[in-house]
Amino acid sequence: MAEIKKRYKDEELEEFKSIILKKRTRAVEELAYLTETMRSQNEDGSYGETGSYQTLEGGSSSLQKESISQLAARQQKFIQNLDAALIRIENKSYGVCSVTGKLIAKERLQAVPHTTKSIEAKKKQYIGKLS
Repeated sequence: MAEIKKRYKDEELEEFKSIILKKRTRAVEELAYLTETMRSQNEDGSYGETGSYQTLEGGSSSLQKESISQLAARQQKFIQNLDAALIRIENKSYGVCSVTGKLIAKERLQAVPHTTKSIEAKKKQYIGKLS
């Protein structure tokens, strides 16, 4: 009988770590851009130093600020999830589904490296929301 794999090998964990670090670097850059965009926006909703370039009405300006703020918050959460994945790599628990206890498919981890749930667990979660 074949032995069931309980965790990924150290070499595989290093591969995942590389993927996560690349995604994290990009996410930090995007967050910095969003933060700078929020800072550089004038009170009247325009961008730039003069404030004379006003293409947005007051209401849509507030909506745009809120949208950028939400994107930044989402990006911060994504970075936190990537950091948590790095911790799981260090303690060698990375890639184990938090619901089923089985290994998450390598392809899923390559696509969504911060996930803690297998497709099987996500399907159960989704079906549970429908009922």
